[in-house]
Amino acid sequence: MATISFGSSLSLREFADSVATVGQDVTIIGQGEPGIGKSAVLKMLEGKFPEHETAYIDCTLLDLGDFALPYTETMDNGMRVTKFAPNARFKLHTGKPVIIMLDEIGKAIKSVKNVLLTLMNEHRIGDWVLPTGSIVFGTTNLSTDGVGDVVEAHARNRVCFTTVRKPHAGFNPDGTVDADSWGRWALDNNIDPMVIAWVRRHPHALESYTDPAQAENGYIYQPGKPQTAFVTPRSLEKASHIVKQRHVLGNAVTIAMLAGVLGETAARDMESFFSVADKLPTWEAVIKDPEGVDVPDDVIAKCIFIFSALSNVQKDTIDNCLKYVGRMEKEWQALFCKSLAKSETKQKWAVFNDAFKKWARDNQWVL
Repeated sequence: MATISFGSSLSLREFADSVATVGQDVTIIGQGEPGIGKSAVLKMLEGKFPEHETAYIDCTLLDLGDFALPYTETMDNGMRVTKFAPNARFKLHTGKPVIIMLDEIGKAIKSVKNVLLTLMNEHRIGDWVLPTGSIVFGTTNLSTDGVGDVVEAHARNRVCFTTVRKPHAGFNPDGTVDADSWGRWALDNNIDPMVIAWVRRHPHALESYTDPAQAENGYIYQPGKPQTAFVTPRSLEKASHIVKQRHVLGNAVTIAMLAGVLGETAARDMESFFSVADKLPTWEAVIKDPEGVDVPDDVIAKCIFIFSALSNVQKDTIDNCLKYVGRMEKEWQALFCKSLAKSETKQKWAVFNDAFKKWARDNQWVL
């Protein structure tokens, strides 16, 4: 799948916005590295189009019979003809506009890709046309990923191919977290604080192999090198589920499972965070006595606590949380307050809290 690169690419959010804007008229195929979150774009579009049905189509599993099945119908002149009933997975029977995601289209068998051409170019399956307002888009891997994605030239001419770049870590020295980054997504999606703190400490774990400077980066996907696991946004989410259950699993099992999703190097690096986290005061102790509980000296410990606080803080605990965080250096205060102010779920009450507003007034130079 040869491509001409002009050095441009889209973030996941830009890809979703593009599909939302022109997807009714142009089928956009987003090509990107494994595990960067391309499939999550369907969920983003669900939020933008709540009245639409959604259909996730895994193209690697499709065969010709998965599109429509024949049935006969008697015409007015008595002649019996064959028609085709579309598969319910495409949601045409609902009568609503539908968002169809063709995932891993580059790995579909050739006959399936040929059938999909009319869907991508004409919004049609056989004789059935998608309802007005429907959107079709797809995803595939980069040709340089070496995982077998091929889309022929005649098919490419019917769609718009664009490169979707890997999300960067997004944590800045001044305590801000970039809006369109993995860090921002992680804070808004209940990723375990230790995993977030680990990425903040190792931002290069989310670099791309397409950057020549990352040729020796042992954390990331490296085409052509033997790897059983590597760090991606997808594998970090799986790691989060494992870390949350580490007290049940035990340390040895936890590390073995993390190695299975992140790779041995990342798993061992993350292990060092566990001993630090176990020395932190509990959330309940902090909220009960924010001015009496010890503040850790260790940088990693503070980092883990801040991300844990962002996950746990609620409207009725923010005052005491701010008292405790206020005993830390300005860097950590800024990380907590700036992240809270940009939280999709907590911003609405945090910015009206008196203690939060006072911190903002007193620290305008940080903002």
